[in-house]
Amino acid sequence: MDLEEAIRTRRTHKAYGSEPVDRGTLTELLDLGRWAPNHHLTNPWRFRVVGPDALQRLKEAVGEEGASKLDRAPTLVAVSYVTTPGDPVIDEEDLLAAGAAAYAILLGAHARGLAAYWRTPAILRDAAGRAALSIPETERCIALLHLGPPRQEPRVPERAPLDDVLTFLD
Repeated sequence: MDLEEAIRTRRTHKAYGSEPVDRGTLTELLDLGRWAPNHHLTNPWRFRVVGPDALQRLKEAVGEEGASKLDRAPTLVAVSYVTTPGDPVIDEEDLLAAGAAAYAILLGAHARGLAAYWRTPAILRDAAGRAALSIPETERCIALLHLGPPRQEPRVPERAPLDDVLTFLD
């Protein structure tokens, strides 16, 4: 699959098969994330593969209503970045770099035939959720990536026409 095809055909999946993503494939995907652009080469991204005990802690933290959403995919990866509160410019650059890393993982998963979903559940901004995944105060969690084999083909989302989002400046 070439890059343009991967970008245009990647979709958010909410229905997965039960087979978890194997460790070798996960390692390959997370390695792709390390190659995201990063202005000062701070390597701010952190990846946490959520195992069964961590998942149980996260379910307890989120409560019964939110716990079911955590069971959608057989593999979950929390993506965070190391914050730089004393320098808002670097902090913003590192946030965006971590977002690019998460997107690289999604594209890599899609290229391998895997389904993926980028969530930003509120529990990961809460002390209990952060504790469940051992995310220290020095990091901000930006994504909970759901990964696994696809169980259905998701709908193609509508996109605004290019003319609505593009401006050429003199």
